[in-house]
Amino acid sequence: MEAQNTNPNVSEVSPGENAAPDSPEGQLAAVTADRDKLAAETADLQNRLLRARAEFDNARRRAERERSDYLQFAATDLVKDLLPILDDFERALKVETADRNYAKGVELIYQRMAETMKKLGLEPIETVGRQFDPNMHQAVERVETDEAPDQSILAEFQRGYNFKGKPLRPAMVKVAVKR
Repeated sequence: MEAQNTNPNVSEVSPGENAAPDSPEGQLAAVTADRDKLAAETADLQNRLLRARAEFDNARRRAERERSDYLQFAATDLVKDLLPILDDFERALKVETADRNYAKGVELIYQRMAETMKKLGLEPIETVGRQFDPNMHQAVERVETDEAPDQSILAEFQRGYNFKGKPLRPAMVKVAVKR
């Protein structure tokens, strides 16, 4: 036999169900519902805050990386504009002249400029005797020969350069092709 509830203060109905809003059970149910609603809102706001912080951190890192890249490669255009002058100095050094002091002066200016460009990050691309690489070399002439390995570089017409590890200007070269 089932025992009956004899306590008039204890109800078999859970709080909030069919309880009058002014009764203690009704007030408890309303407060509990408000608490649950506020807890859900708090959890949502904390989640949004974490996402906003992560987005901000990512944006800050991206901006720092872009700034670093900009500063690192800001001189690229200047260096690119100075390459023809460097080429002119190289051609001037190949010309024979009667005035030895003039030739020595041109050579000193060329060396100083080349050293300065190297400090900025300019590196010449090695060519003669190497394998042709279309990413680093531009084939201006192809020569059929059996004396050199296929796709090897026989001569350089214009020097190519890398700037801080990235190709700036390809080298213009003569390439061997097997017959």
